[in-house]
Amino acid sequence: MKELIETIAQSLVDFPDDVFVSERETEEKVTYTLSVHKEDVGKVIGKQGRVAKAMRTVVYAASNQSSKRVTLEIQD
Repeated sequence: MKELIETIAQSLVDFPDDVFVSERETEEKVTYTLSVHKEDVGKVIGKQGRVAKAMRTVVYAASNQSSKRVTLEIQD
């Protein structure tokens, strides 16, 4: 899942080397935190959050087989 998020984000930004995804796991959920270069935050979020929403939809669909709830956070 981590690789999927990195691949999507790297294709959107100008500084693909600065894309980093961290993972926090608890008993009932897994939280992925995406951080990108300061200048690329707007590209990852998109107008009115459309790109971020689309990324979350893909991540949720890919994690459908998991018994844990998956969330994606984008760090400012």
